[in-house]
Amino acid sequence: MTRRKIINGLVFHEDGSFAPGTVYMCDDKIVSEEAYHSASGGETVTDAAGNYVIPGLTDIHFHGCMGSDCCDGTVEALRTMARYEVRQGVTSITPATMTMPEDVLTQICRAAKEFHDATETDAADFCGLYMEGPFINMEKKGAQNGKYITPADTAMLNRLQELSGGMFRTVAIAPETDGAMDFIRANGSRINISIAHTAADYDTAREAISCGASQLTHTYNAMPPFTHRAPGPIGAAADDAHCRAELICDGIHIHPAVVRTTFKIFGDDRVILISDSMRAAGLADGQYDLGGQNVNVKGNLAVLDDGTIAGSVTNLMDCVRTAVRDMGIPLGSAVKSAAVNPAKAVGIYDRYGSLTPGKYANIVILDKNLELKTVFHHASPVE
Repeated sequence: MTRRKIINGLVFHEDGSFAPGTVYMCDDKIVSEEAYHSASGGETVTDAAGNYVIPGLTDIHFHGCMGSDCCDGTVEALRTMARYEVRQGVTSITPATMTMPEDVLTQICRAAKEFHDATETDAADFCGLYMEGPFINMEKKGAQNGKYITPADTAMLNRLQELSGGMFRTVAIAPETDGAMDFIRANGSRINISIAHTAADYDTAREAISCGASQLTHTYNAMPPFTHRAPGPIGAAADDAHCRAELICDGIHIHPAVVRTTFKIFGDDRVILISDSMRAAGLADGQYDLGGQNVNVKGNLAVLDDGTIAGSVTNLMDCVRTAVRDMGIPLGSAVKSAAVNPAKAVGIYDRYGSLTPGKYANIVILDKNLELKTVFHHASPVE
């Protein structure tokens, strides 16, 4: 048995606090101190030297990075994405599709199943897919391709789930569109349903949540604003203690004051930080594509030819840094929102999202400036 421990760190706890402590690992799992000392085998010790020890992050909503995109529909694209993410401290992922025709989604599903079934030792754990479209509202399509928008269809979801080996963890949907409410009722108990690209009012969103929706996709973006007489889907989600809200903290999509206010409204138990990154993440400025549409990237800003914001070019760990350094979010709250809450949302918290014994030893050491010192993937340091 391989034994490793991290000593002298400020260790993250599930409530968002940090305390001096030691993290113990045997083989690829985190274990208790008792189990560690009762196990046989050699020991490797990593000295965190007073730095932060946190769980690897989980990005449940991003489209691509390093020139690759989930919609490329290839194993190699998924591998490129997963290898980049793990080196940023994002150790588990559920990449997102775009609004595409079923034949393209079919190819993505086949690639996802093949990649999931393969053994990848130097890549983030591929934990599923996020379906963003095609069940959305044309009026709020944002950077999605309107040509492929279609009414909600459980039979289509079932076909794609079968092809992918059940990989879809989240489905984004506009609840006011044809067939959407029936879709939510039929599928809300078996999959994470997120209100997205929607023109729904408060009452419609409340009904969707009562039928089984439990999340907002990139809150504030591609939905009606929260106002004092028309609280819309944001107000509906805030009113339900079980509904979570995604936030893109890249410094582009949401003003820092709105990020702070959202944490106050929802609490750090219900906010999910996402990157929503597209294929330009990790690369230089230039022209790229997203869902078959041209995207122009300059700095942190990615826009379609008509000026519509088209996802981000920022990975999730950088979003955590931005939230803490530039937006005043406490580090513990940011880590909860990028590790604990997303893992809970997509049903993988039994294996990911915290430093609890029994979970995979996906661990990140950050220095006091939140820069990466070491990433452990299944207890092995990532080179």
